[in-house]
Amino acid sequence: MEHKSINLTLKVWRQQNTTTAGEFVTYQVKDISQEMSFLEMFDVLNEQLIQEDKEPIAFDHDCREGICGMCSMYIDGKPHGPWQANTTCQLHMRAFNDGDTITVEPWRAQAFPVLKDLVVDRTAFDRIIQAGGYVSVNTGNAVDGNSLPINKNDADASFAAAMCIGCGACVAACKNSSAMLFLSAKVSHLALLPQGDPERQSRVVNMVAQMDKEGFGACTNTGACEATCPKEISLSNIARLNQEYLISSLTSN
Repeated sequence: MEHKSINLTLKVWRQQNTTTAGEFVTYQVKDISQEMSFLEMFDVLNEQLIQEDKEPIAFDHDCREGICGMCSMYIDGKPHGPWQANTTCQLHMRAFNDGDTITVEPWRAQAFPVLKDLVVDRTAFDRIIQAGGYVSVNTGNAVDGNSLPINKNDADASFAAAMCIGCGACVAACKNSSAMLFLSAKVSHLALLPQGDPERQSRVVNMVAQMDKEGFGACTNTGACEATCPKEISLSNIARLNQEYLISSLTSN
């Protein structure tokens, strides 16, 4: 398929810091190759702004391989843009047409305050992990992996949950700004494995308490989180989280 260069209008959220008001600013970008990634297009725009002695747009990025979860942009009303099971860094400009107007803004959630422009503070996720997303046992090295047989269904489900990259798209998509999909993935990952047993009861109670403390909203099962998750984390993990929490609440001291 032949790909051409396109011209675009970008409406980008600009905000100096957490305490100041923000606004959308309109930019024109020209001769953008459809083979570029969305972040490469932003690199071109920032080079253009620097040449014009204007402040470049702040946005998060790191690996640009769909692994780190840093590229948090709300593009035309959807976290990470129009492609399914895709991160912003893997979104390419062939998803858009010549003359399109694209609206780009940061995650919108009380627990994710805007630091600058498109960059939000997602350390709330880190504090949830610190509250219980770990194991205390010595898991050994690579050769010890076969010494403890695990049911394949459990292993597969644990691996699927562990694919969560903590990008926060689930929070951004949820009308309640709930972090339940993220939390359920982290709890399921460890609850399904024997290595996670020592902290199993305290883990889920502590992590849920920290999630509530951070100001995330409640889950009302709309499914927006699963629909926009770049790693397609299943809603079934939320059911497992609720089960784990109920059991821990009834049996803990």
